[in-house]
Amino acid sequence: MEKAPFKSVTQCKGLQGTYVLLRTSINVPIVDGEVFNQFRIMRSLPTIQYLVEQGARVIACGHIGSDGAQSTKPVADIIGKYAPVHFSTEVSGVTSKNFRDELKDGEVLFLENLRKDPREKQNDADFARELADLADVYVNDAFPVSHREHASIVGVPAFLPSYVGMNFVHEFTELTKALTPKKPALFLLGGAKFDTKMPLVEKFLSIYDHLFIGGALANDFFKAKGYEVGTSLVSDIDLSDSPLLAHEQILLPIDVVVSDGKETRVCGPDAVQKNEAIVDAGPQTVAMLTPLIAHAQMVLWNGPFGNYEAGFDTYTMETAKLIGAADGYSVVGGGDTVAVIESLFCQEKYSFLSTAGGAMLSFLENGTVSAIEALKSAAK
Repeated sequence: MEKAPFKSVTQCKGLQGTYVLLRTSINVPIVDGEVFNQFRIMRSLPTIQYLVEQGARVIACGHIGSDGAQSTKPVADIIGKYAPVHFSTEVSGVTSKNFRDELKDGEVLFLENLRKDPREKQNDADFARELADLADVYVNDAFPVSHREHASIVGVPAFLPSYVGMNFVHEFTELTKALTPKKPALFLLGGAKFDTKMPLVEKFLSIYDHLFIGGALANDFFKAKGYEVGTSLVSDIDLSDSPLLAHEQILLPIDVVVSDGKETRVCGPDAVQKNEAIVDAGPQTVAMLTPLIAHAQMVLWNGPFGNYEAGFDTYTMETAKLIGAADGYSVVGGGDTVAVIESLFCQEKYSFLSTAGGAMLSFLENGTVSAIEALKSAAK
């Protein structure tokens, strides 16, 4: 494997007494003020604990949600079970500065939700400077948001010596493996918005033996084939003249679950009624995938095959079980996809579960993400 285009936090010397701005990945679901899923938090712990053990004075920051409405306090409370944590009700400002000045070696200051300040998503240079002024060193361990051009991701490295955390290194290493798979290799791609994923599909047809397209992505193919898709979710794209439509390496569901809002049934993709929506792949589709999964040396998977949030997860779960039981190397990402696996309590059966969704797809398509490019530019 090529040399990583960044420095790991373990390469940073003299951390004792050093103020470290740590960009964490804590975008987790909060229900009634409590963290509903700790997957990303647990993956952030090794870097936090390493910095604490080294005697660094850690200023941890992150976001929850898109609009900044929720507080990071519930996450800080969980981190507080593993390290000495203080919490600031501000992002930057006098309160955070005072907390920072009182930090002792091996303590953590957790800042409020970065997205409470609109300058974060605007990649405002002044905001990036305010964050950087809190620390001597910057560490990015937030791979899931590292495809974003946000101040805490791409702005701060311009002002501080910059490194990446342990989870970031882990993500980079495992996803890089997925770019050069052992054969035969199978890529399972679900979710929606095919217009944004077409370049990824085109790239991976030259890397993987088979590419199965499920979820709402498959609806775009069905529509292009002239099938009735009813009220199914589709993208703003016309594939009717696309060579992808008849590509021999692309596999589509051969049966689907449809719903009219009251009842569900299984049918062929060419038998959907106008009042029905495709909500899941069907049992024959899973049967088609079974031998491919069993014989694959690499299975790469991102995105569920149905409307997971509405409870249509049966055949995504069946697929998850097959991948977990197979001998090949498995790399799985996407929040809903990982949530399905967690519901089966079989996380240990997969070679790698990514904390990322969009960033995973961006890295697979481009071989890099915005954060890595920012680190490379800052290092010059």
